[in-house]
Amino acid sequence: MNIAQHLATTLKHLRQQRAWSLSKLAEETGVSKAMLGQIERNESSPTVATLWKIATGLNVPFSVFITPPSPGLEQAFDPQQQAMVVTPVFPWDPELCFDHFSITLAPGALSESTPHEKGVIEHVVVIEGRLDMHVMDEWRTLSAGEGLRFAGDLAHAYRNSAEQTVHFHSLIHYPKEKAAGNPAANRDNQS
Repeated sequence: MNIAQHLATTLKHLRQQRAWSLSKLAEETGVSKAMLGQIERNESSPTVATLWKIATGLNVPFSVFITPPSPGLEQAFDPQQQAMVVTPVFPWDPELCFDHFSITLAPGALSESTPHEKGVIEHVVVIEGRLDMHVMDEWRTLSAGEGLRFAGDLAHAYRNSAEQTVHFHSLIHYPKEKAAGNPAANRDNQS
């Protein structure tokens, strides 16, 4: 099973676990029914932004879709255009309620993120290059070694306006009360 198949299987499992139709899933996530069906059938690979919408609508951590259930699976989520590559450093931790990702953004790439669930806090630290962040209706430029903490439950964006790839880490904290009832947390405990 590759990462795309894992994503497809996980999405279908989470939808069926809730007894939701594709229409209900589309309503909850803001992603079209057609696109969700294509993802479940492994006919389409969603962008990072689309996958965030799905994770938020299902109230599950992003890494649930890209963390392999067993060693040996490819671990980077690399959507069609390879503009943004997301690799789990520390996948979903149900006790501490966080995901930690290593992310690369290609030159000229822009990734706009819809708001995550209420109470999410995101920490971004640039490892190499320069990253433009749009937070609270303002663009800020971060260089290697600089970081920014912000409310992830507001729309935000990442942009690479440089001519070299930017590498950064994103640590995402989820609210404890949301994580307690999270099916993803229960899934990890049943393994």
